[in-house]
Amino acid sequence: MPSPFPGMDPYLEGYLWPDVHSALAARIRRQLVPLLRPRYIARLGIYLVEDTAPESDIGIMYPDVEVMQVEAVRPISSVPSPPLALPSTETIPASISVPVVLPVAVQVTNVEIRDSASNQLITSIQILSPVNKREPGLTPYRLKRQRLYQAGVHLIELDLLRRGTRPVAHPRIPDTPYLVALTRAHTGKTDVWPITLQMVLPTIPVPLRPPDEAVVLDLSSALYAVYDEAAYDLSLDYTQEAPPPALTADDQQWIQEQIQRWRGQ
Repeated sequence: MPSPFPGMDPYLEGYLWPDVHSALAARIRRQLVPLLRPRYIARLGIYLVEDTAPESDIGIMYPDVEVMQVEAVRPISSVPSPPLALPSTETIPASISVPVVLPVAVQVTNVEIRDSASNQLITSIQILSPVNKREPGLTPYRLKRQRLYQAGVHLIELDLLRRGTRPVAHPRIPDTPYLVALTRAHTGKTDVWPITLQMVLPTIPVPLRPPDEAVVLDLSSALYAVYDEAAYDLSLDYTQEAPPPALTADDQQWIQEQIQRWRGQ
């Protein structure tokens, strides 16, 4: 069954995101392989990243670790102690107990386009994860972007998450929920596709090694195929609010209209 939304489904930004991330990478590869052969190959780059500060995603992408427990504070007697009394051996219980949040191992899957003869990396397609969009993972990811550019690798970044800090920042980039960015090697510029909730995901070029022309990546059809193949409609509860951050009143109204139309199909 198709998604209620023409573009990115904001409900996919919750606990299903790791599955969406991996499935989208695989679907992109499947779409590109026939266009790349025989000079290029597409491989899935699978990396294990340690999320050392997962607190902001507990209850969104990660399950709740533990409910914070508030215990009653034991009242302290107002009767003064005798002048020569020995120190008390009784401890005062803590008023609050909070869970110890341990690092979470996150699998990040991306698509790497390589020269089929030399296996040299030509283009990297990065699907951003929450761990890439907040510290301590944001700074290493920005350094990775620099290394790829200095190595002469084209970089495509798919930012389909509303929460977090966007690695690509510039005053001319509007504040839209989603964004696709293409940094071509040795050009000194990044092409940007700002995407609103109401927009279809763009069809973008995937640059290769000159003089070979870019191939075309249809992001919209890739996401549609993933949604239908994984039957996300059976897992998502569209009666609830979309995962954080909070949406504007206009976006919330538009989302409800899309869901009602979808249910009426």
